Amino acid sequence: MQEIIKTTIIGLFFGTFGTTIGGVIGVITKKHSKKFLSFVLAFASGLMMAIICFDLIPEALDISNLLNAIWGILLGIGMMIFCDKLVEKKFRIEETNISKNNTLLKTGIIVSIGLAIHNFPEGLAIGSGFGASIKLGLSLAIAICLHDIPEGISMAIPMKNGGMKKSKVIFLVVMSGITTGIGALVGAIIGGISDEVIAICLSFAAGAMLYIISRRINSRS
Repeated sequence: MQEIIKTTIIGLFFGTFGTTIGGVIGVITKKHSKKFLSFVLAFASGLMMAIICFDLIPEALDISNLLNAIWGILLGIGMMIFCDKLVEKKFRIEETNISKNNTLLKTGIIVSIGLAIHNFPEGLAIGSGFGASIKLGLSLAIAICLHDIPEGISMAIPMKNGGMKKSKVIFLVVMSGITTGIGALVGAIIGGISDEVIAICLSFAAGAMLYIISRRINSRS
């Protein structure tokens, strides 16, 4: 039980820390360099890709077999596609009901909802990663934390420019990272069932992170 609590706290800390840093940057700076954001995002994506290729998938294959790894990856990709469609549908509904003056504010809120949903499988990766090894869990937590910085910035800027108070912007940014802790809790609990479950969770996280990385790259190209 203590290990589950520790894993949840670590997932919660790193999940909220990255988005909070990004939120603070988005709130206090007047001009935002696209090159800087692209560099941070590319660096974090490269780090996550290295973890996927050299840690997550090999660890899943060592624990279980190729079939479970493939199923986990496909489930992770499928879950992220579903989350994206859900957010896009919500955005279209909101977009038809808002005035031009509130477009930025509503966009920021919708982005925060989408990131909160996306943070759950990231937390699941941390939780299942700690189930495999402390090194893997910490590596995932750090990579996800770095990846959340530009996401926090992209969330804070439209809400700030839309007229929302800075304190409320930071509050919403922090709240969006809480789902990472929830995901870490779920990953720690179900990862303790068996080695095969850990392998599927690791593969699921790899698939989800692959989708997130590819979508971020496409959005910047």
